[in-house]
Amino acid sequence: MLSDGREKEAQIIDAHQDLVRHIEQGAGRIRLLSILTLIVSAFLAVSYISQLILPLAGTKTVTVNLSDPSNVAVELVVLALAVVWLYVGASDLRFSWRMKGQIEAARTKEKAIQDRIS
Repeated sequence: MLSDGREKEAQIIDAHQDLVRHIEQGAGRIRLLSILTLIVSAFLAVSYISQLILPLAGTKTVTVNLSDPSNVAVELVVLALAVVWLYVGASDLRFSWRMKGQIEAARTKEKAIQDRIS
């Protein structure tokens, strides 16, 4: 009877280890995608800000009229989307960092349980 209990605990620990391993792999992917998102959205935000500043610096016409209200409105909308994208990437990155800390804490508890069982 005692060995059945230990066998069940071992199965639970194995299942838990598989789950944590899967979460760690997912967190790594989230972290990578978040970093890429931050880079791309920052680049887009800077490029759209530069487009909004061009008319103020004296450049009025390149191929299109940069001071046209419809162009400025479109640029502002795209800039807002880029800033939202930047926020989402930053919040995902913060989430994955917090998850990494929680996984490390779970690993520590798991090791303590495993040591207690052995």
